[in-house]
Amino acid sequence: MNAALEFSEIHAGMLAEVGGKAANLGELTRAGLPVPPGWALTTDAYHQVAEAAGLPEVIAAGGPGLAAKARELLLGADMPAGLAEDVSKAYAALSADAPAAVPVAVRSSATAEDLPFASFAGQQDTFLNVVGADEVLDAVRRCWASLWTDRAVAYRESNGIDHAAVRIAVVVQVMVEAEVAGVMFTANPITGRRREAVIDASPGLGEAVVSGAVNPDRFVVDLATSRVLDRHEGDKTVAIRSLPGGGTERVETEAGGFCLTDAQVRELAALGSRVEDHYGAPQDTEWALDAAGTFWLTQARPITTLYPVPATTREGLRVYLSFNVAQGVMGPLTPMGASAIKLVSAGAGRLIGFPPKDPYAGAPPITESGQRLWLDLTTAIRSTVGRAVLPRVLSVGEARSEVLVRALMDDPRLSVTQRSRRPFLRAIGRLARTIHAPRRVRQALTRPDGALAYTRRIGEELAVKLRVPDTATPLQRLDHAERLLGGTFPVIISIMPIVVTGYGLFGLAAKLSGIPIRDMQDILRSVPSNPTTEMDLELWKLATRIELFGEASVAELTRRFQAGELPPRAQRGLTDFLAAYGHRGVAEIDLGVKRWSDDPSHIIGVLANYLRMDDRLAPDALFARGAREAEAAVSRVVAAAARKGRLRGSLTRFALDRTRRYAGLRELPKYYIVEIFAGVRRSLRVVGDHLVLAGALDTADDVFFLDLRELREAVTKPTDLRALVAGRQETYEREKRRRHVPRMLLSDGTEPEALATAAADGAITGSPASAGVVTGRARVVLDPVGAHLEPGEILVCPSTDPGWTPLFLTAGGLVMEMGGAMSHGAVVAREYGIPAVVGVAHATEKITTGQTVTVDGAAGTVATE
Repeated sequence: MNAALEFSEIHAGMLAEVGGKAANLGELTRAGLPVPPGWALTTDAYHQVAEAAGLPEVIAAGGPGLAAKARELLLGADMPAGLAEDVSKAYAALSADAPAAVPVAVRSSATAEDLPFASFAGQQDTFLNVVGADEVLDAVRRCWASLWTDRAVAYRESNGIDHAAVRIAVVVQVMVEAEVAGVMFTANPITGRRREAVIDASPGLGEAVVSGAVNPDRFVVDLATSRVLDRHEGDKTVAIRSLPGGGTERVETEAGGFCLTDAQVRELAALGSRVEDHYGAPQDTEWALDAAGTFWLTQARPITTLYPVPATTREGLRVYLSFNVAQGVMGPLTPMGASAIKLVSAGAGRLIGFPPKDPYAGAPPITESGQRLWLDLTTAIRSTVGRAVLPRVLSVGEARSEVLVRALMDDPRLSVTQRSRRPFLRAIGRLARTIHAPRRVRQALTRPDGALAYTRRIGEELAVKLRVPDTATPLQRLDHAERLLGGTFPVIISIMPIVVTGYGLFGLAAKLSGIPIRDMQDILRSVPSNPTTEMDLELWKLATRIELFGEASVAELTRRFQAGELPPRAQRGLTDFLAAYGHRGVAEIDLGVKRWSDDPSHIIGVLANYLRMDDRLAPDALFARGAREAEAAVSRVVAAAARKGRLRGSLTRFALDRTRRYAGLRELPKYYIVEIFAGVRRSLRVVGDHLVLAGALDTADDVFFLDLRELREAVTKPTDLRALVAGRQETYEREKRRRHVPRMLLSDGTEPEALATAAADGAITGSPASAGVVTGRARVVLDPVGAHLEPGEILVCPSTDPGWTPLFLTAGGLVMEMGGAMSHGAVVAREYGIPAVVGVAHATEKITTGQTVTVDGAAGTVATE
C-alpha cells in the first residue's frame, strides 16, 4: 500500500489504515459530496516511526509521565527518507495546477476516532494554512505527537481503549479560504431531536467556532421541511484568518447581522441531510463557505452522545419512559436479564387481558434500546383515563416524570384519541378478579394477622416452586425457568391490594384529622414487615457481633471468606446472612448480574464501613427511635381527629394501625421477584455449564448474554455461540460507560427533560421525600459497589435499588436524581429518619464530593456552600 492515498481511493473498510476522519472523507468524496481534494498518510507511516523510536517499550512501561515521554520520542524521531519523499510528492501533486505552493490543512485521523460511544473530537491536533513540503512534514510529525497529549491519553483510559492498539493517520487537505465557516449537527445535540439541524456559523476559518473562541450565529432548521425554526445572532468578535505564506492569525471583528442568509442556511441544511442519508445516522460536520458561495464539507463524524431511539412500526409520535431509570438501574441489562423481564411482563399482560402474540417479546408496551428497556406510554397519554391516572401514579414513584407527562399532554401531536373508559375498566376488573382483590382488601380490614400470614405464605410457596431436582436436564431447567418467569407474577402482585389498603387508610386518616399527608410522614418511619429494612438491620447486627477486619483489604477479606479462613464467628455469621439475603445485589432486577452470594465483596465492604460508626448512629437505635416517633405521630393525628369527634378519633387510630402494619409490604413483591430471578439465575448457570461442555460457550456465565429463545435453540441444537457472546459482552461494556440515559424519550429523539425550564437562580430543588434538615459533607456515588461513605455524609446518587440501602445506614441524608415520594430510596430514607430529597435534576453534576450541603427533606431543597 502507498503511504499516501487520495481520498477517492479510501473506503470505510480501511479504517485501521487511515483512521475515522480520512475514511469518512473518502466516503463523502466517492458519494459526490463537496469535499476539498486531499490525501491521507496511512497509519503504517506512524507505526514505522514509532517502532524505530522505541515507543512500544515506553507504552509497556506505562506509569506517570507516559504522555510526555511519548510526545518527546515522536517529536524527536527521524522521518525515514522514503516516507519523507512520499509526503513531498503527494503534496506537490496538490500544487500541480497551481502557480504556487498550495496551502493545506494537516489533520490527525486516529483509528480510535468516531467509535460508537466515543467520538474523540478535538483530542488530536489540526494545523491550518500549512505551506511548503518541509512545513507539511513538520505538521505531520506534530499530528503524530498529538496522539499523546495528556487529554488524549486520559480520554482513552476513561473509555477503556488500549494505548498500544491505537494508530494515527494524517489527512492533508487543500485549504478552503473560508468567508464563513462552522459546525453543523444534523440532529439537535441538546434536545436529541432527530432531523433538526443545528448550525453554528462565524466569519473566517472554522477553528474559531470549533475551539470555542467565538460566540457564533446559531440556526435551527427542520430538515424535513427546510424551515428555519430559530436563529440567534452571536457577537462574533473574533475571527481566525489565513496569513500569506502560511499560518493563521486571530483578529478582532465588528461583524453586524447574521453571517449567513436564510437561503444559505437552507442550502447548508440540505447538504447536512445528504450526509446523514449517506451514513444512515446523525452527523457532526464541519463546513466552510468560500468567496464564490460554495459550501464545502471538511469533516463528518457520527454524533455519539445521542441516545438510540427505540425502533417502532407504529405511526405518529411515541412516548417512552425508561424502565431502567424507574428501577434505579442506570446501566444496561444483560440480554438474559432483559429477556426475563419481558417474559414477566408477558404474564402481566395476560393478567389484564392483553396477552402478547410472542411472550418472548414481552407485553406490547415493552421495547428495547441501548440495552435498556422502555415503556411505551403513548396509549395512556392519548386516552382520557390514562391522562387522569398516569400522572397520579408517576407522582408517587417518579415525580419528575409526572411533570414531563403533564407537559406532553399539551403537545397537539399527542391529542386524546381514546375517550372511552370501558377498556380500562375491563382490564382493572379482570385484574381484581384474578388476584382476588376484594377478598384481600376485606381481609386487610378485618383480619390483619391473616393478611400478613398470606404474604408470608406466598414466600413459602415460592421457595418450594424454586426447587429444581439435581437430575433435571438442561431443557427441563429451561422449561421450569420460563414457567416461573411467566406465571408467578399474578400470585406476587396479589399482595398489592393489602398494601393499597394501608395507604388508602393513610389518606383517610389525613381527611379525618384535617392534617395534610405531607405532615404525617413520621407515621411511616420504622414500619414492620419491610424485607429491605429487615435485611439492613440483620447486616448491622452481624457487624456488632464480629471483629472482622483489622487492616486487611476488602479483596483480601473476600478471599479469606470464600476460602473459609475468617474467624469462626465471622465466617458463620456472614454465611448465614448470605443464605438469607445472598439472592440480592446491586441492579438485582437483572438476573444476569452477580448476586451477593456470587460476589460478597460489596457486603464485606459495607460491614467494614459499619464498624467505623458512632454508636449514636447505630441503625438499630435509629430504627427504635423512629418507631417511637411514629407512635407519637399517630397519637398526635388521632388526637387531632378526636377533637372533631370521638368516632373520627377511633376511625383514625384504626386506619393508622393498618397503615403501619401494611406499609412495609410495599417492598415485598419486588423482593419475591428478585428471589425468582436469583433462583432462575442459579439454574441457568447449570445450563451454561452444559453448553460449555458442548463447546458452545467459554464460561457458564456467558449464558446471560443470550436471550431465552436463543438459549432454548442452543440447548436443543448446540452451536458455537462464542463469537456472538463476545460481541454482546463488548457492547455491554461500552453501554456501561454511557454517561447519560434519559428518563423519558420521544420517538423523534427528543428528550422532554431537555426542554424543561431550569429552576430559577440555579436553585437545587426536587421532591420532598423524608422530612428533616441536615447539613453535611456530600459524597457523590455513581456505583455502590466499592463505595465508601463516612458516617453522617450526604449520599448523592442517580437512583437506588435495594442493593444500595446498606449505604443508607451510615448516610446523614439522601439526594437522588430519580424517584418520587414512594420510590424505593424515599421509603427507606423515611424508615431510617434520614432527610431526603428525590427527583433532583442533575444532582450528581451540580454537587461535588466534599462540598457542604444542607438537605431540607420537607421543603424538597438542597443548599450548597
